[in-house]
Amino acid sequence: MSVSVSNEAASEARHAAPPARSLFSGKVATVSGSVLVLLGFLAIWEWGPGLLNMPEFILPRFSRVVQEFGHMWQNSDLLMHSGITAFEVIVGFILGALLGLVVGVVLGLSPRTESILSPYILALQIAPKVAFAPLFVMWLGYTIYPKILVAILIVFFPVMINVLSAVRTVDPDMVNLVRTLNAGRWQIFRLVEFPSALPALFSGLRIASTLAVIGVTVGELVGGNLGLGFLLVDGEGQGNTAAVFVTIAMLTLIGIIAYAGVVWAEKRVLHYLPRASTTTV
Repeated sequence: MSVSVSNEAASEARHAAPPARSLFSGKVATVSGSVLVLLGFLAIWEWGPGLLNMPEFILPRFSRVVQEFGHMWQNSDLLMHSGITAFEVIVGFILGALLGLVVGVVLGLSPRTESILSPYILALQIAPKVAFAPLFVMWLGYTIYPKILVAILIVFFPVMINVLSAVRTVDPDMVNLVRTLNAGRWQIFRLVEFPSALPALFSGLRIASTLAVIGVTVGELVGGNLGLGFLLVDGEGQGNTAAVFVTIAMLTLIGIIAYAGVVWAEKRVLHYLPRASTTTV
């Protein structure tokens, strides 16, 4: 009997091994493909402008951008400006996400409140955020606060809409089940409605993490003497295209880090949800 059990266990182990190898090889292939695409893009960027006789003020070579990065790092306080922009992005993202979460929950739980406030929230969303940036600068001066406010406005709406939709589509059977256990209104929200809204919340946060960078950059472009937006305007004023590319790269890096932070938090919070193991591509 024990021999039969051990044989079955060995057979199961043999059958389980190939998927692990297949998964590992799939990850290696994905990473290798991404690296090859990146190398190909950099190669085209390095030698393409020369082959096309393109002036440097239009599209500098990649090596020229790297050289300008070193120059700005040493002489233009690139790290300091990047840190200021990152701080504004983090604060604007957190405050905008919290505001969107609270308003989304309130509107989701109270349809009457949504009917009253939705026209004004929609009007605020439709209004171009770029138009608010000069107004905030006039009110608050050339400080970090106008940039944070623009980021809050941009982050607020996607988070609010996702949370509102999720709260409205909670399974009524789950709510009724908790009610049969004599749960109060707060317990229903804490045990059913809020957990059900978490996947939609993180979907909104993914979008908001990238929009926060846009909001802060718009605020810095309109008015300010600090941050990557200031360096962007400064490079454009000097006709230094390489400096503009360096600034864009740093803004992109901040956005990637913010997005990765949301993905990391999502995996930790929603670890209990099943993940698709296959792709459609």
